[in-house]
Amino acid sequence: MRITGAVLERIGMPRPYAGSAPVSVTRLELGDPGPTEVRVRIEAAGVCHSDLSVLDGNRVRPVPMLLGHEAAGRVEAVGSQVTDLAVGRRVVMAFLPRCGDCDGCRTDGRLPCGPGSVANNEGRLLNGGRRLTRDGETVHHHLGVSGFATHAVVDRASLVPVDDDVPAEVAAVLGCAVLTGGGALLNAVRPGEGESVMVVGLGGVGMAALLAAAAQVTGDVIAVDTVPEKLELARELGATRAYTPDEVSAQGIRASHVIECAGHPRAFETAFAATAPGGRTVTVGLPGPDATARLSPLTMTAEARTVIGSYLGSAVPARDIPTFAQWWREGRLPVERLISRRIRLGEINEAMDELADGKAVRQVIVFDE
Repeated sequence: MRITGAVLERIGMPRPYAGSAPVSVTRLELGDPGPTEVRVRIEAAGVCHSDLSVLDGNRVRPVPMLLGHEAAGRVEAVGSQVTDLAVGRRVVMAFLPRCGDCDGCRTDGRLPCGPGSVANNEGRLLNGGRRLTRDGETVHHHLGVSGFATHAVVDRASLVPVDDDVPAEVAAVLGCAVLTGGGALLNAVRPGEGESVMVVGLGGVGMAALLAAAAQVTGDVIAVDTVPEKLELARELGATRAYTPDEVSAQGIRASHVIECAGHPRAFETAFAATAPGGRTVTVGLPGPDATARLSPLTMTAEARTVIGSYLGSAVPARDIPTFAQWWREGRLPVERLISRRIRLGEINEAMDELADGKAVRQVIVFDE
């Protein structure tokens, strides 16, 4: 079938992206779903830093590539082996499919799926192949989703069904921002009674971690960012205290556990320095491959510290997305407050500028039916 999507044509183009236009909104051909695959009509898609990381070259991926990995929509067609999803069901897309059989899948979320990671790096779907072409040329899938389009074909393992009461925009943000930030809190930090949690970096993932902390943590919830408007929003969303990184350093502010969500080595250093003795520093940010940070091994030993890397919030999407959907339903997780701007697909290059400037929390592309 013919679809419209946002295709990254060239990596590393200069800013502003609104001028250099590395992403083009174009017509493509979408193949039928294979036996384990599902065709989804996209309703909403979030613009995430992981999309920007492909565009600016920090994450090398094959191009042309149809971007977008945080999305939600309705099932339109299913492959012959998909028996548990009905046409019309709303689904959340998760950008790391889990095969369920590899060593990574047996770690209960601690490690990513091996075959899923290989497929993502190669720009294909979990069980092989690509379903996107343009004028006979192959177009690669982004993280098994390619959600910046009117429709997508994805593997069943990349989908989690949600009930219709969860709005499409909220459902989309559950699939990456909430799963990564909130998942890091649930699965990697696991705060105890009275323990405090600090979140460093208040983009979509960081704000989602903050929301989850406000919903569950009984101690202080501390927000850290360089942007005053984000600190103010963090206070509105439940942060008991909010600081700039310089204030954290100058005042010696520490927390029982710290989640770093900025994807920058200086943010990681701030998070490590602010972690109390016996605490966990959890990093979910994805800096450039050549980025380095300076830490004190003596501090780790003397203060019995733990540093944890958490990819996709150490989550199992099929387990954790329903949990966060229920928190939203109960009013404990106001995910809609993370949406800073609603845009159309044709505004994608401007949205990437907004993201690169550090202004956005979560921009969401909305699609007409």
